[in-house]
Amino acid sequence: MSQRFRLKSMTLQGMEAIPVSVEIDVGPGLPGFSIIGAADHVVQESKERVRSALRHCDFNMPSAKIVVNLAPAMLRKSGTGFDLPIALALLCATGQVNGLLFKEAFVVGELSLEGEVQPIQGMLAYALGAKEAGGFLVCSPASELMGCTVGAVRCLASLDDLHEKDPWCAPFGSLHPGSAVNALDFADIAGNEVAKRALVIAAAGRHNTLMIGSPGSGKTMLAQRFPSILPPLTETEIQESAVLHSIAGMDISRILEGEPPIRSPHHSASAAGLMGGGNPIRPGEVSLAHNGVLFLDEMSEFTPSVLQQLRQPLEDGKLCIVRADRRIWFPADFLLIGASNPCPCGFLGDPERNCTCTDAQLARYANRIGGPLLDRMDISLEVWRSKPGEVLRTGMGLSSHDMRDQVLSARERIMFRERKRDGDAGSGEQGKDRRILDECGLGDAEHKLLESLSNASMLSGRGIMRTLRVARTIADLEGSPNVKCEHLLEAVTYRMKEAK
Repeated sequence: MSQRFRLKSMTLQGMEAIPVSVEIDVGPGLPGFSIIGAADHVVQESKERVRSALRHCDFNMPSAKIVVNLAPAMLRKSGTGFDLPIALALLCATGQVNGLLFKEAFVVGELSLEGEVQPIQGMLAYALGAKEAGGFLVCSPASELMGCTVGAVRCLASLDDLHEKDPWCAPFGSLHPGSAVNALDFADIAGNEVAKRALVIAAAGRHNTLMIGSPGSGKTMLAQRFPSILPPLTETEIQESAVLHSIAGMDISRILEGEPPIRSPHHSASAAGLMGGGNPIRPGEVSLAHNGVLFLDEMSEFTPSVLQQLRQPLEDGKLCIVRADRRIWFPADFLLIGASNPCPCGFLGDPERNCTCTDAQLARYANRIGGPLLDRMDISLEVWRSKPGEVLRTGMGLSSHDMRDQVLSARERIMFRERKRDGDAGSGEQGKDRRILDECGLGDAEHKLLESLSNASMLSGRGIMRTLRVARTIADLEGSPNVKCEHLLEAVTYRMKEAK
């Protein structure tokens, strides 16, 4: 006579945890253990982990025909998270564990050969998915699951201690938005006041920025301190970023404290590493930088074809990874900070050292980033080495605290304006451009100046609108309700380098 049981589990598709029904049948026939339902090779390996875990925890492994079906059958299942639900379904089907304990549970977890339950990547996504489905997650002990009720199982042997009445503990993760402290301070950087001003504008309005300068000019130091002036993440942003990092198997403690993520991939990064991919599909650096900063040091050294793939997420704030049988969406709303030498030797335009590059080398190097990507950079600035006198005054310059106060004040004005216009703005690119023009409140003098500057700098349509966004941010930093001529002049100077 067959023994059957059904348990709920989940599998990840991008950021979404999709419910999966784990059905088991233990019946007569030739002894065997098979798993069906589009299970990949890692899921198939769970048979051996389950056998060993049950044996070490003194449970009975029946000598019968065991069939496990993972439904829906058309949905691909991957990863080691099905070890625990398969083991529990088998124990419940054979009457060795009370199945009523898992009536509302979604079970996910990896088993060691000794029966210990191990955490897997994406625990936060699983917990939130179980919560949205009206249940709770049973997994290994976890502490940072953002208020989701969790049933903690340390080992299969501990199942004997569970009782039908209130069997599960419920650990909660704690959120402390704004409590993270960045130890790096802009006061450590001598001089570079123009670059600091540009980075304040970039942080306030979330503007993509490219810094160009010779070696030792401080580009990397400026970028490393950039997170210290960013506003803390909101609770919604914390959840989005934490889920992405959890799926990637990374620490989320700093994100739970409200610190925006900063990603700094090496220039040898592949397209899959930067954009995401693999099997199963995992988020890349652009998605891990969601709600934070993607810093590309030595940007000109990246493979040009890899860099050009940044264009779509920079415009849309999201990324679609397409495979033959599915499409996976990941959010990718990040602020891009790039740093590059002006030429291969690094000293083009340096007042103290001569450039040794040939014209052909200069032409090839200038084309590595590409015009379409440069057109999406709101701010482009040159960074020069500090003078010896400025270096000796290190620690006495503009601090991150002062710069952050400016950013927060501007962000408050921006958020107030966004709340005021909610429901009134159009949709799509045309609506977005119209909204920017309305928010700038340009007068006749500003219109004429912008037209003249656009012609002189050969700005594209995208370049004009991005210049207006920068000018609007500059006006917000100064508390001006409308964009004035001086704001436009400063904004255009940040694009002069790109137009050449």
